[in-house]
Amino acid sequence: MPSTPRPLRKLGFLTIGLFDEADPRRGHESTLEIIELGERLGFDSAWLRHRHLQYGISSPVAVMAAASQRTSRIELGTAVIPLGWENPLRLAEDLATVDILSGGRVNPGVSVGPPMHFDEVKGALYPDTADAEDFSYERVRRLLDLVRGKPASDFSGVQGFEVFSDRVQPHSPGLGRRLWYGGGSLGSARWAGEHGMNFLTSSVVKAEDREGPYDFAEIQLSHIRAFRAAHPDGEEARVSQGLVVIPTDSASPEQRAKYEEYAARRTPRTVSPQGPARLMFAPDIVGTSEEIAEQLHAHAAFREVDEVAFALPFTFEHEDYVQILTDMAAKLGPALGRRPGA
Repeated sequence: MPSTPRPLRKLGFLTIGLFDEADPRRGHESTLEIIELGERLGFDSAWLRHRHLQYGISSPVAVMAAASQRTSRIELGTAVIPLGWENPLRLAEDLATVDILSGGRVNPGVSVGPPMHFDEVKGALYPDTADAEDFSYERVRRLLDLVRGKPASDFSGVQGFEVFSDRVQPHSPGLGRRLWYGGGSLGSARWAGEHGMNFLTSSVVKAEDREGPYDFAEIQLSHIRAFRAAHPDGEEARVSQGLVVIPTDSASPEQRAKYEEYAARRTPRTVSPQGPARLMFAPDIVGTSEEIAEQLHAHAAFREVDEVAFALPFTFEHEDYVQILTDMAAKLGPALGRRPGA
């Protein structure tokens, strides 16, 4: 069945928020400034990538809280919070609090599975319960139920001078519809659809068919279709794509050379499945906005989404991100058919 191109409706970007260990405030401030810039440029959303025990954003909910007080319109998302590190009840409280503070602009994206390097970190993370922790989809279901207002306690009422609720407080009624699952497999796509979540698909998918052929766009397309087939909203179910695209319209010659070298270093991993998990990576797309738009319009999965959260490269400088975001908003968005406010 051929894809029918969808007009781009929501333009977003994703940042990892790197910082120098010797000066972590500067890096976090740069992230907040980039989000403020995104709002001024007219982006619909800004997404934070989550990194534990690294020099990136370890607490995206806290960063979203700060960003919510420095912006008024742009939506704020996470792509993604690995729930293996989280208590779903406590996370539900934090997410609802920030959603209330932001005026209903939070889009939490989550994923499951054991924490990265679990054997090395489990003594600090779960010293007494590591062998009993459930890192399956059940952890997501618990978060969904709690955010959506299902009981968290068997007790509610007044005890002495204190009033207790049996559900997470504050309760943010719209938040349950803005929960996203970040998945790269057919199973995760179907599960997200069956549970009424939104679906985040990135520049990484699993090549589950060992016979091939290994076409990233076609694999990603199969996930999008499986998700929508399982979702109550069908073809209207929300999907956001997060490829790495680097427009060069206003880049200096030095920036263009850096961007092209960055993409070239990462290209070999895109040729075949990588590692035991058989991960497929999408090539980074570098070029003018017209060149990028031409490649995206030919991308089988892109043709079936109307929301994007283009991933910013990890290791560039603040001024590079300013140039890239400015070109995305002014050049690439229109080249992809986006009409702000339409």
